[in-house]
Amino acid sequence: MKILDKYILKSFLVPFIATFLIVLFVLVMQALWQAFENIAGKGISVIFILKFLYYTTLMIIPQALPIGVLLSSIMALGNLGENYEFAAAKSAGVSLQRLVRPIGILAIALSGLNFLFLNNVFPYANQKQRNLYLNIKKKKPALALVPGSFNADIPGYQIKFDEKYGEEENLLKKVLIYDLTSNRGNQKVITAESGKIVTEEGSRYMTFILYNGNYYEEHVKTARTTLKRKKMAASSATFKEYEFNIDIGDTLDEGQLDSINSATLPMMLTLEEIKDTIPKLKINYDEVLELRAKNIYISTYAKDLYKYPDSLVNKSLDSITIDNFELQEKITILNSALTKSTRVVSTLNNNLDSIKWNRKMVNFYDTEYYNRVAFSLSCVILFFIGAPLGSIIRKGGFGLPMILAIAVYVLYFFTNTFGKNLAEESSISSMLGSWISAILMIPFAILLTNRATKDKGIFNLNSFLQPVTNFFKKILPKKGN
Repeated sequence: MKILDKYILKSFLVPFIATFLIVLFVLVMQALWQAFENIAGKGISVIFILKFLYYTTLMIIPQALPIGVLLSSIMALGNLGENYEFAAAKSAGVSLQRLVRPIGILAIALSGLNFLFLNNVFPYANQKQRNLYLNIKKKKPALALVPGSFNADIPGYQIKFDEKYGEEENLLKKVLIYDLTSNRGNQKVITAESGKIVTEEGSRYMTFILYNGNYYEEHVKTARTTLKRKKMAASSATFKEYEFNIDIGDTLDEGQLDSINSATLPMMLTLEEIKDTIPKLKINYDEVLELRAKNIYISTYAKDLYKYPDSLVNKSLDSITIDNFELQEKITILNSALTKSTRVVSTLNNNLDSIKWNRKMVNFYDTEYYNRVAFSLSCVILFFIGAPLGSIIRKGGFGLPMILAIAVYVLYFFTNTFGKNLAEESSISSMLGSWISAILMIPFAILLTNRATKDKGIFNLNSFLQPVTNFFKKILPKKGN
C-alpha cells in the first residue's frame, strides 16, 4: 500500500471511529430513554438492562454505520481541503478519484459488513429483544397491563382499569374484569373501586386483591329469549375485599429471559427465511380473495345468468328486462335486488379490513426483503455524497460537516421511511418503495462528484444566470439603436 493511501485511510478512519461510536451511543441512549418509562422502578434486574442494551446496540449498528461513513468522509475530505493538502495533491497530478479510491474501497467493504449485519445479526437481536420484553412481562405481569383500555394479554380475561400507580405500579383504580374462562361470553363480571396485583417470584399465579366492588355471575346462558334468560340462576354480591388467582403459566428462571424462540415478524428473519415465507403469504392472500369473490358470486346468483342461443331467444320480449314485468312485480324485483346488493356491500365492508391486513402483511415482508439489500448499500451511496461534499466545502471539524451530514441523512432516512410506508399501503410497489431513497440520492451523488472533479462549487449561480442574461441581450434592442 502506498504512503498516500495509508495517509488518506488514516484521515478517514480516525474521525470514522469517533463519529461511529458517538452516533451509536446517542442512538442506543435514545432507545433506552424510550423504554425507560416501562422499566424504571419496576424491579427490573441489571441483567435485563444489560441484555436490552446489548441487543439494542446490535440492532442499531447497521443504522449507525452509514451516518459514520457520511460524516467522516465529509470531515476527512474537508480537512484535506482546509489544510491545502488536496490542492497539493492535485498540483502533483493526483486526481480526486485517485485520492479517494482507498476510502471508496473501504466504503464498499463497510457496505458488505452492513449487509451481513442486516441479514444475520439484526434479525437475531430483534428476535431476542422482543422475547426479552415478552418474558419480562411474564415474570412481571403487571408491566403488561396498560391503563385506560382492555388488556387481553392474560388468556381468558379482559381487564380494564383507569390508573396504575405505586412504587411497583401494581396498585389499580376503577377495575373492571371480564372472566371468559368458561368460553360462554361475559358470564362473570367483577368491578372494584381499587385493587392491587401481587406476584411472587417463581409463582405461576398472579393474585388480584380487589376492594369495595361488585361480583356478578350468570350460571347458565342457553335460553334464546330474554324473558327465559331473566328467570335463570345468577348470583351477585358486593364485597369489601375479594382475592382471586389467575394462572399465568410457568415463569422462566433468571438468566433465561431471552430463551423463547418465537420469530413471527420479518425483522426477525433472514433474507432466505423471508423469501420462503412470502410465497405462503401470497397464496393465503389469493385464497382469501378467491373465497370472498366466490361468496359474492353465489350470494348474487350470478351463476344463473347465462346466454341463450339466438334460436331460443323470445323476440317479443323487451331488451330491457325490467320492462317485461307488471308494476307490482317490478317493485318486488327491485326491492329484492336492493336487499341483495345491500347485503353484498355489507359483506364487502365487513371483509375489507381483513383483506387489507392480509395484503399489508404481504407488502410488509416484501418491503423488508428489498429494503435489506437497498439499505446495505447506503454506506456506498452516502460516501459518494460525503466525499465530494467535503472536497467542495473544504471545511473540517465537527461544525459544518455535522450539519451537512445530519441534513443529508435525515433526507435519506425520511425518503426511505416514506417509501416503505407507501409500499406497505400498496400505493407503490415494494421494490420501488425500498429503493426510492437510493433512486433520489444517486443522481445527487453523481452531480456532487462531477462538480467536485471539475473543482466547482455546489451551486454556481453565474452558470445559471449567464445563459438567461445572454438570451435577453439578444432579443432586447441595445440603447442608441
